Amino acid sequence: MRGSVTQYFIGTGGWAYFNVPNKLKSYSQIFNFTEVNYTFYEYPETRRVEAWRKTVPKDFTFSVRCHQDLTHRICLKPVEEAYRVFDQMISYCRILDAPFLVLETPASYILDEEKLKEAREFFSTINPKEVRLVWEVRSPITTEVTRLMKELSIVHCVDLSREKPSFNSDLVYTRLFGKGEHNIYQFTDEELVEIDEKATESKPKIAAMSYHGLRMNTDAIRFKQYKSNGVFPPAMSFTGADSARQIMSEDAQFPSSKSKLIGHQGWKVIDLTSNKRVHLSELLSKIPDKMYNNLNEVIQALRVD
Repeated sequence: MRGSVTQYFIGTGGWAYFNVPNKLKSYSQIFNFTEVNYTFYEYPETRRVEAWRKTVPKDFTFSVRCHQDLTHRICLKPVEEAYRVFDQMISYCRILDAPFLVLETPASYILDEEKLKEAREFFSTINPKEVRLVWEVRSPITTEVTRLMKELSIVHCVDLSREKPSFNSDLVYTRLFGKGEHNIYQFTDEELVEIDEKATESKPKIAAMSYHGLRMNTDAIRFKQYKSNGVFPPAMSFTGADSARQIMSEDAQFPSSKSKLIGHQGWKVIDLTSNKRVHLSELLSKIPDKMYNNLNEVIQALRVD
């Protein structure tokens, strides 16, 4: 990437939402990285995983998301089944030449003294070989959890749009969902710059950026172009009220109140000017508080403002 000492892996959480023929092949022509979500839910056959590797260029990078059996059901207990699941995930990593295995433990998995002891025993008795373990802990992080990850060289994965890792590492791995509910979010230019600043603050060797928001492909492409030439591409074909019309025409429902419009549409990013992107909520917050029967009424209100 332009002017950077950090190597960037930029992509999305899987390629299933890349709505073109030959999804993975087409995806790999635009991005250099993807996080395999399929392995979180299923155990694919070896030949299927081999086909994924053969579909993409040699310099394309996969990361493997660990099956939920280990993180949600077994909960990292050092039992025979846990080791079987882990070994299967490592075998996928080998086939894909994937340098990262991502483990996500749920918010309900509270690392109290007993669970911390179990996790330490499990992580201390596995051999990931050349694969870096990346751990997204969705329950509160304590100093004991941080110490465990640092001692065992496990990378702390966070959503950099919300927080920073609890410690510095030579690898920054972020799964980017945004500040909305669930993954209903799109990033503005300023937010993408802030994410980049957090990613490079500790001057890591690698920054792996996995976008997961509802507009993950658009966000990742825009960030990739910014890292390439320092300029963000437009989000839409028009600016101002015309940009709002373009994006709201996709799925806005009427009649609708101002508050419902903001709730349903406000997370989207539009081009306020040719050089300025904002969330649509910034414009919708200024229109009169009333019911709107159609899109034209909304756009008229935006133009009056």
